[in-house]
Amino acid sequence: MADNAKQKGGGAPAGAKAGAAKAGKPQGKGPPGKEAKSKPAAGGAAAPRKPRPADYKPRMKALYEAEIRKKLAEHFGYQNPMRIPRLEQIVLTMGVGEAVNDRKKVENASKDLAMIAGQRPVITRARKSIATYKVRENMALGAKVTLRGDRMYEFLDRLVTIALPRVKDFRGLNAKSFDGRGNFALGLKEHIVFPEIDYDQVDEIWGMDVIVCTTASTDDEARELLRAFNFPFRT
Repeated sequence: MADNAKQKGGGAPAGAKAGAAKAGKPQGKGPPGKEAKSKPAAGGAAAPRKPRPADYKPRMKALYEAEIRKKLAEHFGYQNPMRIPRLEQIVLTMGVGEAVNDRKKVENASKDLAMIAGQRPVITRARKSIATYKVRENMALGAKVTLRGDRMYEFLDRLVTIALPRVKDFRGLNAKSFDGRGNFALGLKEHIVFPEIDYDQVDEIWGMDVIVCTTASTDDEARELLRAFNFPFRT
């Protein structure tokens, strides 16, 4: 009887055993030995981008301030430094005529243009209805974006050094494609020449126009400005 009492009393109470088992069991669902993954913050917001250094300056902008301004002042004999031509803005436009039959094509073209420019584009819409082309008023037909400041110089650098050399059968830019007020326009048949576009993920190839606006008063001044930025004009 005493031995039986010792065996019964020697063990821990049932409640204590259950508590010990719960204390040793890992918290959370899932197989043992793996820690529970922390859930992301509500809303799924991406991590903020790191700010640029305070002394950051695009390569083309630094080239303009260090060399191009002096060359233009000597070439045209400017007495007032404010008369020296400079880049004002770059406008990218992409027309999607197939959007009449498929509205999603405008969205796809807008996404590609956003990756190229690094800025969200604006959807362009029809001003009036044209029954011959099945176009209705306010119908989305393309996208455009205007670049200024550092983004303008960064895009200009990618255009001259990467995109234009990748154009098929490229023989130089037309030196007469100016509007008489110092603005230059060029067209690209394939937007996949830009490195931001992944060819394997593109469903269709779009053409686009690039308009470079300057403060030059004449085409000759604008041409010398763009030539200093290494624009490959045909001779």
